Parts: sequence; structure tokens; C-alpha cells
Amino acid sequence: MELDMAADELKAALNRLRRAQGQLAGVIKMIEDGRDCEEVITQLAAVSRALDRAGFAIIATGLQHCLTEEPEQTGDRDRLRARLEKLFLSLA
Repeated sequence: MELDMAADELKAALNRLRRAQGQLAGVIKMIEDGRDCEEVITQLAAVSRALDRAGFAIIATGLQHCLTEEPEQTGDRDRLRARLEKLFLSLA
């Protein structure tokens, strides 16, 4: 499945990923500075949620694309369903 997203959808996903990248840099700096463990974990959880949201946005867009261009054969639908299920589970 190709990453075929409209420009605005791609921009939103990229913004989320860039935000997570900045948050991760902050977590690394916190660890290097010897910050409190609880603060580090809180920020790390925020990074994880940002990545999950970006991943789900990309998968949702892929689902929308797949539904508008439905595979013609049942075997193709079954393979597509299995691939999409695997993608969702990879973020769970």
C-alpha cells in the first residue's frame, strides 16, 4: 500500500511527527541534564502519544483511500484487510 495522501493530510501528519521529534529532543536533553524521572516519563509518554496519533492519522487516510478504490476481487479484499489489521496492531 503506497502512502498516497492529499497534501493537507500529509501536512497534518508531518506536523505531528515534527512535534514529536521536538518533544523527543526535549526528553533527551532532560535525561542529559539529570532531570527528575517522573518529569522525563511524563514527557516520554507525550512523545509516544504524538507518534501514535500521527500513525493513526496515516492509517486512517490509507483506509479512506482503500475504501474509495475498493479491490475488485475477494482475495484482494481479504489481503488488504489483513494488511490494515496488521498496521493497526503495530500501533497498539
